[in-house]
Amino acid sequence: MIKTDVLILGSGIGGLSTAIQMALRRPELTITVLTKTNEGESNTRYAQGGVAAVWNAEVDSYDKHQEDTLDAGDGLCDEAIVEIVVKEGPKRVREIIDWGARFDKNPAAEYDLGREGGHSENRILHYKDLTGWEMQRALMAKAATLPNITVLEHYFAVDIITQHHLGYMVTRLMPNIECYGAYALNKMTGEIEKLLARVTVIATGGAGQIYRATTNPVIATGDGTAMVYRAKGWVENMEFVQFHPTALFNPAGENPVFLVSEAVRGYGGILKDRNGEEFMQKYDPRKSLAPRDIVARAIDNEMKLSGDECMFLDCRHLDPDGFKAHFPTIYEKCLSIGIDPVQDMIPVVPACHYMCGGIKVDAVGRTNIQQLYACGECTNTGLHGANRLASNSLLEAMVFAKRIALDIIDKIDSIGLKDGIPDWDARGTTEPKEMVLITQSLKELKEIMSSYVGIVRSNVRLKRALDRLWILHQETEDLYHTTVISPQLCELRNLISIAYLVSRSATMRRESRGLHYTTDYPDKLGFVQVSLL
Repeated sequence: MIKTDVLILGSGIGGLSTAIQMALRRPELTITVLTKTNEGESNTRYAQGGVAAVWNAEVDSYDKHQEDTLDAGDGLCDEAIVEIVVKEGPKRVREIIDWGARFDKNPAAEYDLGREGGHSENRILHYKDLTGWEMQRALMAKAATLPNITVLEHYFAVDIITQHHLGYMVTRLMPNIECYGAYALNKMTGEIEKLLARVTVIATGGAGQIYRATTNPVIATGDGTAMVYRAKGWVENMEFVQFHPTALFNPAGENPVFLVSEAVRGYGGILKDRNGEEFMQKYDPRKSLAPRDIVARAIDNEMKLSGDECMFLDCRHLDPDGFKAHFPTIYEKCLSIGIDPVQDMIPVVPACHYMCGGIKVDAVGRTNIQQLYACGECTNTGLHGANRLASNSLLEAMVFAKRIALDIIDKIDSIGLKDGIPDWDARGTTEPKEMVLITQSLKELKEIMSSYVGIVRSNVRLKRALDRLWILHQETEDLYHTTVISPQLCELRNLISIAYLVSRSATMRRESRGLHYTTDYPDKLGFVQVSLL
């Protein structure tokens, strides 16, 4: 058993930022961060483009950034949250710079601000095309200097602990559900350990692995959102799954697929078809710099009309040296599959990239479960609405990390550790005899979601998805209750939960808005939040 003041599940930008903000202010608190792989492996490190913040007040303003965010969110953003994130964001960026994060500068020693789809001004701070990696590096280095932060690697959180584990009936409408910590599988020993905490923070990232093609790493299995939903927490707007328009098309297949950052289009790259003809002017006056939902649907439609497996991003007209300097990783990756962006158009396809819905939280990151907070991509704060504006995600995580830390610090002295929590009960289970049952179910899940709950949806497709997911759910629950728990089985179980939440939410939204487009309801209706209570 491990006892700690604050337990944080996840070591990406949300988790580590929260830990650092608290550790700096309350060095006497014990803060334990769990990660199911290595500390540096998270969705954060794969973020290429950058972090959006109003930096040059002479040409940019909070109002412009807010308007761009609201426009991308297609009527479902919480305007108060948008204002909070936009106005507090630059301070959080300055903090991470003070902690050692590096961002590119121009020859005048000023920050080289990029521009991406949906932004009206250049406001994206970046580190080449490895911004997330650089921010993750800086956070890890800062956390290592704070002795009251302990990072436990190779711990897989199985369930958060509530009154349910004390034998009480817990329902989704109960006003006083409490979190006492989590059960986690120590992958080094194979034992499930009990971690008790006064306060718990979920910062487990996204769930892109529900789809066949995703830019997310293999760890993005929606663990936190699934755990909170099982514990009767509230989730919201799960139907809004952002497909990045420009993943690199590789006929050999990859998991995850390689992301060609939106910053490439901000730098001047132009979307074209196989014949070198532009097509985005047919869909939006902003052309290749339209918001992601519009661009992804446009590419998807052009592929269906032409029968081609991909569209293309043309960078041949750009300065070759400038392109290589700004996007060295993208350039090298393209070369590795026989594409030279200086001479060839880059083949691209949409791929699952970001979950805009998630655990419902308030303005300081509190869930409906007491002593439980959430931060980052696993949440629905109200910032993104029906579609995330590019490079707002890292900003959101840093802003909410600070707000969560301050709220916890204000309350934690009145919260104690819960006594009488039972150890994990694994009686009546056996070692799994056939891992193929898990791997095959995962393949089926990805096919179901990719075929029926993708960029374009319909009632028939969604019903078929839900029918097949129910069968997978029953089979997986049988395995879960009769075999010894493994990370693979837990991830499959979580992914099935996320796939259900996305599909069910999509059936409840009888309109087309932002990232959710259905052929049965092609028009927008009122401004509705879809909650699964």
